[in-house]
Amino acid sequence: MTHDSNPFDGPDLHGQTYSRANMSQSNFDGVNLAESRFFAVLSDATFNDTNLARADFDDVNLADARFHNINLHNAVFDNVNLSNARISNANLQGMSINGVLVSDLLRAYEEKSQGR
Repeated sequence: MTHDSNPFDGPDLHGQTYSRANMSQSNFDGVNLAESRFFAVLSDATFNDTNLARADFDDVNLADARFHNINLHNAVFDNVNLSNARISNANLQGMSINGVLVSDLLRAYEEKSQGR
């Protein structure tokens, strides 16, 4: 985290369920959404300084979403559209896609691009 104080100092909305909601272009800034469940459209949404630990995204559209300084520890994504989503400077330890560790995928990609 880049802040000395708690970056999740906005609304505390943890543990909520968002079903069949259109939350396109929403801006979550400093929000605590830990343990929340999303069955929603979140295309072009921005998550800045947002706590999404243990959040559950199921059948969610996150196309063009932007994630900056967020906590996704133990978050679950199932049947999610992440096309054109942007995640940068991420700790990917233990993250897997379709059962394959992302760190292994990135290492294989790097080795292939370097001609090894």
